[in-house]
Amino acid sequence: MKDMFCFQCEQTAKGTGCEVKGVCGKTASTAVWQDKLVGACIGLARAVQKTKATEATDSCIKKALFTTVTNVNFDDESIKIMVDCVEKMKAELDPTAENYDMAKLWDDNEDIRSLKTLILLGIKGVASYAHHAEILGYKDPVVDAFFYKALAAIGTDTAEMGELLTLVLETGTVNLACMALLDKANTETYGTPVPTEVTLTIEKGPFIIITGHDLHDLKLLLEQTKDQGINIYTHGEMLPAHAYPELKKYPQLKGNFGTAWQNQQKEFADVPAPILYTTNCIMPVKDSYADRVFTTDVVQYPSMIHIGKDKDFTPVIEKALALGGYAQDKEMTGINGGKKVMTGFGHGTVLGVADKVIDAVKAGDIKHFFLVGGCDGAKTGRNYYTEFVQQTPKDSIILTLACGKYRFNDLDLGTIGGLPRIMDMGQCNDAYSAIQVAIALAGAFECDINELPLSMVLSWYEQKAVCILLTLLSLGIKNILLGPSLPAFISPNVLNVLVENYNIGPISTPEADLAKLLS
Repeated sequence: MKDMFCFQCEQTAKGTGCEVKGVCGKTASTAVWQDKLVGACIGLARAVQKTKATEATDSCIKKALFTTVTNVNFDDESIKIMVDCVEKMKAELDPTAENYDMAKLWDDNEDIRSLKTLILLGIKGVASYAHHAEILGYKDPVVDAFFYKALAAIGTDTAEMGELLTLVLETGTVNLACMALLDKANTETYGTPVPTEVTLTIEKGPFIIITGHDLHDLKLLLEQTKDQGINIYTHGEMLPAHAYPELKKYPQLKGNFGTAWQNQQKEFADVPAPILYTTNCIMPVKDSYADRVFTTDVVQYPSMIHIGKDKDFTPVIEKALALGGYAQDKEMTGINGGKKVMTGFGHGTVLGVADKVIDAVKAGDIKHFFLVGGCDGAKTGRNYYTEFVQQTPKDSIILTLACGKYRFNDLDLGTIGGLPRIMDMGQCNDAYSAIQVAIALAGAFECDINELPLSMVLSWYEQKAVCILLTLLSLGIKNILLGPSLPAFISPNVLNVLVENYNIGPISTPEADLAKLLS
């Protein structure tokens, strides 16, 4: 029997699966406990189908699935506690409902395993978005109900390829509804994002780095650091926070620290400030900054201080004051040498100037749109995205989102008709914005989305990218290029289905791909 089996992220060992220790850093023990947690969730789903869901089971399922996303939780003890919580809920609803042994899935027929894994990894991504929305008080009963349906199907021994493929696409449809819910939650809570220039320079004095995705945690931190003489710097996927009016109004929200999540072990070394992790993106913590790491919500790491439900960030604040920050302003740059980046080009902004965009297309000033976005990662080959963007024609617009943008978001590619050629639409969940813009353009030009001069060149790493890909497929969007490698969990037969129906394919070289996309 294998010590573990995990192939849910892009960097999985040998491109087939981690069987001894996760490339992400998780141990075999952690992987086993995460599988037990998913198996318990399937048991809870079985119980709910015989009885009924509650607000407590809805919240529990979302948090549990989110906990098993890559680079979220490395702490076995906290996962064990969650397993016990899920099993207690299951027993209260239906003591006869059995948990599912995930080894059955990993050893199943490769095509069935492939489709079930697509569903499982997809709902892990959906759960993360639903969890963020729920924190702000927003829920969708259709989204919540789907978790039970999908989990029950994963645990069914009689599922056939046809019905599983239908459920794969339904996962994408549900994720679109979930991203719409989170978009509503964020904009109604923090306002509609506006284009904002963000500095990469760190001012002298005490500061805190906040990373992850949770805007609510950032808002609480900003409230608690009022008049404390502490500056706040975003990191990774938290960068788009600078564009929200209700967050921009805090003067201590100063800028962005560093680049994408996978560079943290180098960039956080010896930094005279604490780091607060709010969601996924934590890597195995190095000694050079271990005394300055704090986690909250779903993120946990052994021996690191965890901020609980009370969200009292006093320990983080005290650490920032004790460390004192830099003695002088520290000028930092993006990976291409840029000193500032832009964000805030969500659908509210882009559609607000839709007439200018449409006129520019009709006049021939804009000839093509590229959506180049997704996850960044440490695996070699991701410089492809930098080179691709650098080589795009000057009469094209690059829409981007998620942390993949750090490969090129500090480049100055100029403007077209007053519009910047690179438009950062936000976090990974803001793929919703890109979809809304595509739908609006298709409507304006009275054509199908696939007939637009729009190409999607995506990078993936973890499960949020999986659910976004399923959303694009559920909308019938074709000709997507995916990289830096294709998922190990997609079997040859399932890949053939995707190629035949959607013409999805792997990236090759920037030159060859641009020539193909522009032909």
